[in-house]
Order: sequence, then structure tokens, then C-alpha cells
Amino acid sequence: MSALDRLTTVGRRTKAEPARATRSGRTAVSRLRAMDWDDVRVFLAVARKGSLRAAGRALGLSQPTVARRLSAFEATFGGEALFDRLPDGLRLNATGEQLIPTAESVEEAALTLERRRAAVSPALTGTVRVSTGECAAGFLSRCLLEPTKAALPSGITLELIDSRQNKNLARREADMALRHKPPDSGDFYVFKAGTFACAVYRRRGAEADAWITYTEEQAHYPPALWVQGQVELTGRRVALRASSMLMHLEAIRGGTGRGVLPCYVGDGHPLLERLTPPIREIDAAYWVVVHRDLRRAAVVRAVIDWMKAVFAEQRDVIAGNR
Repeated sequence: MSALDRLTTVGRRTKAEPARATRSGRTAVSRLRAMDWDDVRVFLAVARKGSLRAAGRALGLSQPTVARRLSAFEATFGGEALFDRLPDGLRLNATGEQLIPTAESVEEAALTLERRRAAVSPALTGTVRVSTGECAAGFLSRCLLEPTKAALPSGITLELIDSRQNKNLARREADMALRHKPPDSGDFYVFKAGTFACAVYRRRGAEADAWITYTEEQAHYPPALWVQGQVELTGRRVALRASSMLMHLEAIRGGTGRGVLPCYVGDGHPLLERLTPPIREIDAAYWVVVHRDLRRAAVVRAVIDWMKAVFAEQRDVIAGNR
């Protein structure tokens, strides 16, 4: 029996094909180890990440646990290796490749059940994981204690995840996401949350003619492209390249130079002064994306209602209308 046949038939016995009994009285099927969904999940994570360590980080498991579960999964198929062990990681071999489509079908079915189970829970307690960028994450963080028409229930904890990690909503790597554009496809509930305006700031009263901008790897970001245009236009030098908005804020606050910040950050800071109107070509729109199955969950509905309320009430603040 091939590995693929085992994945699709282990644990099933039909009347047309009864299991053969052995001398000990145990059937051939009963000797096979029952398949565990967690082992399938580990197999897929290792296949996608290419190493035990990376798969462990993705699943929140230790490397020894991932190794043990992968061995258990391979043992389900008679101990046949499903990966080539290479110096730089693990690579699926031909046998392992055959299992991927069926394993992904198992994953899709299990995740659908998990989402629908979560959707029927009436509890307003627990953690809701939100994948988002730095700008929207900072805004949501500061709004947790702001008075709103629909306050977030006290039993809910927000967990904000850097969107650069590309969390997959269908696989429940996050419960919802704030993204700069709506998805092109997928079974999602989507609505536009709001648009953040940005402007140029410097420390109040400081000369600060040099620029603060993003790193070379982030040169494609709209604020970085705009600053580069200003550097070429004015001839002012770049004083600092840094990879996060917090680094920019601290450098600008310290008088190192001038730079682009979201208006909700710069306008409310007592040490900063705005040098330009909102720069419309680098406005940052955000869309909320939730899988339709999970949207019915009470905790997710509560977070959606709260987000709609804070974005509506803080519209002038995020638009830079001082």
C-alpha cells in the first residue's frame, strides 16, 4: 500500500473490504497507528517552512516536539521517510510530495470545523488575533481606553501581529486582518476601516533639515519613495534610515531630522511640529478582512463593532484635520 493510500484509508473499514485478521487475532488495520490531525498539521508546516525550527515557530511548538510528531506521522506510513534531510533543512521527497494535496484537504476540512465551532460560541472572553501594520496597530492600541459608542468587552484581549508575517486567515494564523487593500478572492467579510493621513514633522523649534526615512530594503514603501523625491528635489541629506515608525518618531523627537509620520501620532505629540499639510499621495487606507465562518463568533463580532466605532469617532484625528 502506498503512502497516499494509507493517508486516505487509515482508520476506515468498509463492508466490501473487511480487514484481514492476523494469527494474533489483530487485524492489519488495527496494527496501524491512529492518525492524529496534529501530526498532519506538523507535516504540512515542515513542508512549507523547510525546517523543524521554522515549523515550530509557526505552530508555537518546540523543535523536539515537531521532530517527534513528524516521526510519528512518518511511522503511520510504515516509517518511510517523507523528507530528504539536507544540511540546510528538510525537502519533500517524491513520496512526501504525493501526500500534499490530500493532507491539505484534511487541513481544509479540519480548519473549517474549527472556525465553525468558534463561530457558535457565545462567550465574550478570549484572545482575538489581528494581523496589521505598524500604523494601524499603534492607533488601535491607543484607542483601547478611549470612550467609544461600542466599548470592547473587558473579557477580550487583542493580540496584534505584524502584518509583514503574512498571516493566513483561512488557516487561523490570525482571526482578522487590517490590510491596505481588500483581497482579490476568498470567502471573506471585508469593510473599509479608514484612511490614515501622513505629514512631515520635526522637533518643535529645531533646525532638523536632514531626513529620517526607511531602510534600503523598504525603499518601495510609499513614504520612503516620497522622501527620496524630496531628497532629490532639495538636496538635503538623509540623517538616518530605520525600519520602524517608532524609530522614526524617536529620532524626530530627538531633533535628528525631519520625517514622515501618521498625523494621529505627530499632531498629538507636544514636542513635534507639523511642516506640511497631509500628503495625500501617501495616505494609508486600511480594510478589515475576516473569514466569513469566523465573523459569526461573538468575540470577533465584538471586535468588528469596536473597530467600526473607533474609526468613525476618530475620523478627523486619523485624517489630520487638526
